Amino acid sequence: MSVELSPGQLVQAAMDRKGWSQSDVAFALGTTKAAINQIVSDKRAISHNMARSLGAALDISAEELATAQALWEVKRADEPDSNINARARILSRYPLRDMIKRGWIDPDDTTKPLEQQICNFFSVSSLDDVPHLSHSAKKTSYDSIPPSQLAWLFRVRQIASEMVVDPYQPSALDGLLDELAEMKLDPTMVRRVPRVLSQAGIRFVVSECLPGSKIDGVCFWLDERSPVIGMSLRFDRIDNFWFVLMHEIAHVRNNHGKINPIVDIELQSPDLNVISLEETLANEEAANFCVPTNKMENFFLRKKPFFPEREVIAFSKIVRTHPGLVVGQLQRRMDRYDILRQHLVKVKDHLASSMMFDGWGDIIPTER
Repeated sequence: MSVELSPGQLVQAAMDRKGWSQSDVAFALGTTKAAINQIVSDKRAISHNMARSLGAALDISAEELATAQALWEVKRADEPDSNINARARILSRYPLRDMIKRGWIDPDDTTKPLEQQICNFFSVSSLDDVPHLSHSAKKTSYDSIPPSQLAWLFRVRQIASEMVVDPYQPSALDGLLDELAEMKLDPTMVRRVPRVLSQAGIRFVVSECLPGSKIDGVCFWLDERSPVIGMSLRFDRIDNFWFVLMHEIAHVRNNHGKINPIVDIELQSPDLNVISLEETLANEEAANFCVPTNKMENFFLRKKPFFPEREVIAFSKIVRTHPGLVVGQLQRRMDRYDILRQHLVKVKDHLASSMMFDGWGDIIPTER
């Protein structure tokens, strides 16, 4: 069968081979000449029943006629929505539906096609330049970051790029560490963290992570004097908050993440055995901030395997930290996440009182 011929042309060719007119075919089928004329001129679709009738009368394949009709209809169908290709390409790699649910992308925005919104989100000019979507073998600094984590990273970047903060001053951050240390005594004091980081020139963004991404935080730089710390608050516990925050601050203080962003996943997981020197350093600084390492080691060795609550509280007062930070370290050292859990108090609501969150039902408006 030639797919070049329309259904009507196939019928006409069969009529010509038999030397029949439209009236002859109409007589054979018991229908009207007008009906056959509409079929031959492709003004009337050939139904499956009609295909079998024409096949019997003209000695041609009913299947050939039905196939020709289907191909003809597809060829004449309207062009698909231009957003379909963009949706399909993004869906193949990124959690687009979650991104839409979070309000990062608006599929109903008639002023900006979906493809344009995706390109704006990733700060590129075409879909071919979106990380993980390129058809070429071109490597980027984002190749090692899974798409769901990368989407979150770019959302943090999008928010941070619109924040107004003075240039970063390393000396200013060093001078504010003592103030941060005082805040870890009282869960309500976390509300002051955004102001302190802003004073040092650090953009601080809190954005709920996408489902399944297991991301805790990120450190990257918009330019030489514009570091960004992003946190997901994946676990709303005082120990996790301070450990992740100080881990990212350590990255900033040591100028990590200037070339490639550092995305931190499951920071406090005991199963992560192989980590980089940068991560080792940040882990050590964060743990020492939460509870001085030498004092924590001494307390642990003296008291293990039993840690009465009253002694944990007394020790936390000595090292001037909240008991939850001591409990968090004890749990990880012992691989016992059931002990003294009542001290792992929540901090998210306190932090939300002093800054906007992106997630948990809210969205930070951005221009792009």
